Amino acid sequence: MKLRVFSHQDVAEKKVLLRVDFNVPLKNGEVGDITRILAHRDTISALLKANARVALCSHLGRPKGKRVAEMSLSHVAPVAEKVLNHPVSFCGECIGPEVETALASLAPGTLLLLENLRYHPEEQENDAKFAKSLSAPFDVFVMDAFSASHRADASTSAIMDILPSFAGFLLEREVNMLTAVIENPKKPFVLILGGAKVSDKIGVVEHLMDKATSILIGGGMAFTFLKAGGANIGRSLFEAEKVDFALEMMEKAARRGVEILLPVDVVAGASLDMTQGERIVPADEIPEGLMGLDIGPKTAELFAARAEAAKTVLWNGPMGVFENPLFAGGTRIVSKGVAKCTKNGGLTVVGGGDTASAAKQLGFDQEVSHVSTGGGASLEFCEGRQLPGILPLLADK
Repeated sequence: MKLRVFSHQDVAEKKVLLRVDFNVPLKNGEVGDITRILAHRDTISALLKANARVALCSHLGRPKGKRVAEMSLSHVAPVAEKVLNHPVSFCGECIGPEVETALASLAPGTLLLLENLRYHPEEQENDAKFAKSLSAPFDVFVMDAFSASHRADASTSAIMDILPSFAGFLLEREVNMLTAVIENPKKPFVLILGGAKVSDKIGVVEHLMDKATSILIGGGMAFTFLKAGGANIGRSLFEAEKVDFALEMMEKAARRGVEILLPVDVVAGASLDMTQGERIVPADEIPEGLMGLDIGPKTAELFAARAEAAKTVLWNGPMGVFENPLFAGGTRIVSKGVAKCTKNGGLTVVGGGDTASAAKQLGFDQEVSHVSTGGGASLEFCEGRQLPGILPLLADK
């Protein structure tokens, strides 16, 4: 999959609208994580070097079409200025005369951050009139928000019917890395799946079953598979309506010679937020009253060994409730195997969302080939879907 990426000539001296994802965590008006801002730095630098006048547009939170002061991107502007090491002006609107005025006073090679797109309900309705208003002052549109590319919004879809449109460098990297994993992975190809629900990963399992060498299943979703095999899982959460699917997948994998590995031991506890008293128990004999909250040490070492021996690893979903140090060990140990795979020349890609958060929190984000910025977007991409924010940018379009 090849995208139409902007060149210097495409944007030089132009007024460029750049779709970014500045949907960062905010607490009391303070930005809690700058990862998403940092991710766009290369694209922004290239646009500024081309002497473009660049307006950044993004959503923040879920204001549901109304102005919510706590969700204003004005909180993000000063942080973006520090991260990007470049002055960032702020405009209190994203369409209309205010934007035109702010853009007119913007010098070439400078940045303007527009107000939250989702203050307007038309944004999430992919409204063509709103897209036209958004695009009106600009010459070129650059899409760099991979994490929003699975949504057909006015700023990720309709606008590309109006302005000459190109992919940014972050979007290009995301597509290149994920394409390399899912289209022609070098074997052994190890798929590591975790997180809470089987239902979130059905599409990925079905799409990649024929390409994977081994599928390692941890996290909460493992208990649906364990339950399907007749295990006693105590109070562990599982999806009763997905037990048949789990059985079907295990049978299909066996027929196709694909290895599915489930936990052999787990770290069990009475609650997610407990501070002591965790127990390591067999995965198929969890005592009543306890729930599995992480894969156990034997499982973690087994998974890590499979990952280390791989040539390609795709990891989506943590192995346990990593936010609690008592249940972070499984994810940490598996990450060491993935890191060794990377060091040995393997391609290792970590899906977005909780897995990306775990990578940063546990410190292995720099030890893999790529950490995706997109949670839902990376999942849908790995399911083989065509994403509305990417489809118009395909080079053969």
